[in-house]
Amino acid sequence: MVIDEELCIACGQCVPYCPVKAITLDETACIDLDECVECGNCLRMADCPVEAISRQELEWPRTVRSILSDPLTIATESGISGRGTEEMKTNDVTGRFRRGDVGIGIEVGRPIVGARFRDVEKVAMAVATLGIEFEKINPTTSLMSDPEKGKFKEDILSEKVLSAILEFSVALDRVPELFGVLKKVSQEIDTVFSLCLISRLEQDGKIPVQKYIHESGIWCAPNGKNNVGLGRPLAQES
Repeated sequence: MVIDEELCIACGQCVPYCPVKAITLDETACIDLDECVECGNCLRMADCPVEAISRQELEWPRTVRSILSDPLTIATESGISGRGTEEMKTNDVTGRFRRGDVGIGIEVGRPIVGARFRDVEKVAMAVATLGIEFEKINPTTSLMSDPEKGKFKEDILSEKVLSAILEFSVALDRVPELFGVLKKVSQEIDTVFSLCLISRLEQDGKIPVQKYIHESGIWCAPNGKNNVGLGRPLAQES
């Protein structure tokens, strides 16, 4: 995103709309292009009175910023907007998550903090040591040069995005091992991440992964998502 300094009247209206604080105000408003994640929020929401904000033509590798930060961008890999796949929302027909397995979503970076791909790579390489397979229909996975090792393309490592979502599944009994890997790598990155655990309910209604969360001492948000597709997948069980 860019601001035309000749048009800008320094009203400051755009400043609070930047989720990564890339816009500063002096004689005119200015966007720090290294910090800007190309989410388009300032253009859509700030309602600039002189229309001084515009989107410049993006070229590789900067295009990844828009793909993973602008909610209106349609990712080629998934065919939907957003930073991940349709996840559990279509589990009733895809059968992506089966009994005995736990779907994992690791969102590296959040609004205000953001994330450089060098940190996304550190998390991806850490979990890759568990021998997992990253979700193929995912825009983050498509940016990897070596999915088996969690390595990303070298020319995007300095690019910054609001967040990038890593998706895969693990066997239920390997969840404690995953927690250990994530606790270690969390000390090696210059951003934050949130962890989403997705599982089908047991026949008695219990959440199978819950005991591992309690045993680990990891804080778990009390909110969650319930999806009828996690109860009775139409996809054939193997």
